[in-house]
Amino acid sequence: MATVIVVVWVAGNWARVWPVLVTVLAVSVVGGVGWGLLRAHRSAVGEDQQWRAQEEAKARELSMTEVDALSWQDFEKYVADLCRRDGCRQVEVTGKSGDLGADVTAYLADGRRLIIQCKKYAPHRSVSSREMQQFVGTARPEHGADVALYVTTCRAFTREALGLALRQDIVAMHRDLLGSWVKGAHLETLIPLNGTGGGTRRQRA
Repeated sequence: MATVIVVVWVAGNWARVWPVLVTVLAVSVVGGVGWGLLRAHRSAVGEDQQWRAQEEAKARELSMTEVDALSWQDFEKYVADLCRRDGCRQVEVTGKSGDLGADVTAYLADGRRLIIQCKKYAPHRSVSSREMQQFVGTARPEHGADVALYVTTCRAFTREALGLALRQDIVAMHRDLLGSWVKGAHLETLIPLNGTGGGTRRQRA
């Protein structure tokens, strides 16, 4: 009965009802199309970001092939050159027997003293907790570091080494961050990224 009443009312008031129905239908269609376009846009953006991340990783690895070919002595000199490129002052390569972990010393543009430990390792290796402990024990007590940077060509620090670095305010620069530095990223933009990314889950474990 109620349905019949509604139908009769709509028929009697069609001149007023049909513009409303058309508007509702149009809004529904536009909303559906808009939602579809939004989903397609988000999907495209996600795929683009993934592609860019993959390409950036390839570019970093390509640039790192030359670094991998360096001797450990030349690697220290190369890190020193990167510091000079980024405006560091009084950059010195000090790595030698008995250097107590200070392979490169410098001053950042803002005057902070920078002490760098360089480890030229194969990509599949990782920096151990023992190695990090040694640097922690000398970077500030022995060398007066304001910024202590542990830079390595390997992909990861062990979980224990990375945890120690973060607790002791040591900048842990693994292969991926180093690759970004090599590709032109400024050192002072990489310092806040301390230890992020890099390596497989197994390596980080």
